[in-house]
Amino acid sequence: MNTDIQQTFKALSDPTRRSILMHLSQQDMTIGEVSSYYDMTRAAVKKHLNILEKGNLIKAHKQGRKRINTLKPDGLQTINAWMNYFDRYWDKKLHNLSAAIEAHQEKHHE
Repeated sequence: MNTDIQQTFKALSDPTRRSILMHLSQQDMTIGEVSSYYDMTRAAVKKHLNILEKGNLIKAHKQGRKRINTLKPDGLQTINAWMNYFDRYWDKKLHNLSAAIEAHQEKHHE
């Protein structure tokens, strides 16, 4: 697994950071706006935002004196592609289960 996706998984491993992503999926926010949802210091929120940024899940840009945080869907696409790789595992398991059920039904209908 490459380093980039490792950073993304690290960012997603924390429930607060996942919650921050949910808020940023609704609208872009400053650190202060994100902080208003949590009982923690702005410094702690900034740390979470930095980890999300390193994980390629958000980006921040300056707007005057404010730093605006925005959801970056590309990072989520990377995780989605990685997860979708395993769909073939489940497809095979479900196909085998379906075949076993059909064989069982045929055996009991004879």
